[in-house]
Amino acid sequence: MSDNEQPEGPGGPPPPEPLRFFGTTWVDRSGGYWGRRVAVAVLALALAAGGAFVLALSYNGLQLADSGGLVQLLMVVAFAVCSSLAFTRTLNGFSRPHDAGPADSSWRPIRVIGFVGVLLAYTVRSFVEAPGEGMLRTDYEDRLRQYERRRSARTGNPAKRKRRKRR
Repeated sequence: MSDNEQPEGPGGPPPPEPLRFFGTTWVDRSGGYWGRRVAVAVLALALAAGGAFVLALSYNGLQLADSGGLVQLLMVVAFAVCSSLAFTRTLNGFSRPHDAGPADSSWRPIRVIGFVGVLLAYTVRSFVEAPGEGMLRTDYEDRLRQYERRRSARTGNPAKRKRRKRR
């Protein structure tokens, strides 16, 4: 449990959900939040550049193997399409919840092949907010509003209320 996470007691407010790489520091943006956001953006960009370098090496390997123009073209198209699909799917996943069911697992190979797109989506999203923060913040604020509404509706112990006499 991090420093700013509140334990959920019987009457306490709901605790925030932890976010990967950020814990619960996204709630009040404390505890090195800004440094972590910069680090996530820089690290994801560096990993994407390294991944692009590895893909360039594999393309050079196909050229050296004299595999033919069609195979090289198919490889470039496959990595470009998978990277763009993975980028779009990952970037949209930060703002909209998606089901983690069979439909999500069918995207796994595309994300693996298009890993450069996933890393670039992390980089782009880190410029706006922590990846996934907006979705968690909306959910957390909704839960806080529900908690306050439930709490304000109760004004005391109903058993101790005086009953009105009906005539």
